[in-house]
Amino acid sequence: MGHDHHKHSSGKKLKLVFFLNLGFTILEFIGGIYVNSIAIISDAVHDLGDSLSLGTSWYLDHKSQQKSDSKFSFGYRRFSLLGALINSLVLIIGSIYVISEAVGRLMAPEESDAKGMMILAIVGVAVNGFAAWKLSSGKTLNEKVISWHLMEDVLGWIAVLIVSIILQFKDILYLDPTLSLLITLYILWNVFKRLKETLFIFLQGTPEDINLEEVKQRIEKIAGVASSHHVHIWSQEGEHHVFTAHVKLQHIQNFEEYFKVKTEVLDSLENYNFEHFTVQFELDSETCSLE
Repeated sequence: MGHDHHKHSSGKKLKLVFFLNLGFTILEFIGGIYVNSIAIISDAVHDLGDSLSLGTSWYLDHKSQQKSDSKFSFGYRRFSLLGALINSLVLIIGSIYVISEAVGRLMAPEESDAKGMMILAIVGVAVNGFAAWKLSSGKTLNEKVISWHLMEDVLGWIAVLIVSIILQFKDILYLDPTLSLLITLYILWNVFKRLKETLFIFLQGTPEDINLEEVKQRIEKIAGVASSHHVHIWSQEGEHHVFTAHVKLQHIQNFEEYFKVKTEVLDSLENYNFEHFTVQFELDSETCSLE
């Protein structure tokens, strides 16, 4: 029931944030042209990319909730991970674009309507701040990556707000692009960390919240277990994990002993956050080609 509630909650949040972002992007384009602010227009272009990513994420999040079938026997949860990868790449491309625009503004600064910028900045902080807050408790990588999209927007609008206030008292036109550069570099540093985590899961790395050696030792301490091999742990999308192993048994005299050891091994795995676990039991007289 808890997982189902989280699934529906995740989809509703992504839907809300998508429409918020798309609506505000349209407002940005109109407002940026009106106040003659290249920074705001550039941010609108960046937000348009965000909106496309959010729409993709919403679709992939919905897709990830489908049950397993003959095509995807583990289900569609990794589609959510695909959304996290796409969003990371879009954010990197968008950040590179923002950096190029900021450098251009440093070389050829232009005046803007400071009061208009301030009004748009206040609305931008409010809208993006609300959206970031809605996704701040997200558990999947998809939600976390989107949160960084929104945090970039919040920080960017705070920079615009600060610059718009300063520009009303003094013409220091290079402040806007300088702050944009600093914020974008900070966001890039964080998104690269998130991208590394996403790729690690894509490559079926062992989840950080589970110690593979600890699991093996727990199994091998059970009376009647000789050893374990071909032990693998990977994650579907950063939240639900999969475990497989071959367990070699010893001194098994009858079915009752076999059933007792098997039950203890499977019970020991219940202590971990495994969505699926599969264990092949082998008697000491058997030879496994994978051992």
